Amino acid sequence: MLRSANAINIDTKGRIAMPTRYRDGLIESCQGQFVCTIDLQSPCLLLYPLNEWLVIEKKLSTLSSTNDVERRVQRLILGHATETELDKGGRLLIAPTLRKHAKLQKKVMLVGQFNKFELWDEDMWQQQVEADLLEGLPTGDQLTESLKGFSL
Repeated sequence: MLRSANAINIDTKGRIAMPTRYRDGLIESCQGQFVCTIDLQSPCLLLYPLNEWLVIEKKLSTLSSTNDVERRVQRLILGHATETELDKGGRLLIAPTLRKHAKLQKKVMLVGQFNKFELWDEDMWQQQVEADLLEGLPTGDQLTESLKGFSL
């Protein structure tokens, strides 16, 4: 399970260092291989361990290439999907087109989301967190079925 928000840096070559607490598990589960693509709902990137990406890819293959919306989803997610792997120093190279899309600069947030990471520009991450906190959670009839029984 991938969780937690980690402040990391991106070097001048476009590499990020995977925090050491994740490395052994990721090397065991996916041999250090990942696929990075864009998020269609937020200005960030999605970084999937290869084994998790294969599940997503299979779902994408079931979408219709004749339905405009489904084709657009395929085009954007698969068209930006880029393979990368941990090097000997535990770093991952993020493709220039992906860095540009997410406006990744020096300071980056690596945010665990169960089966994947989100990669955010640090300032954009802080703005998103503040917006989420201001928005708050819906109440009463606005709650989804999944949230109705959720408590901490």
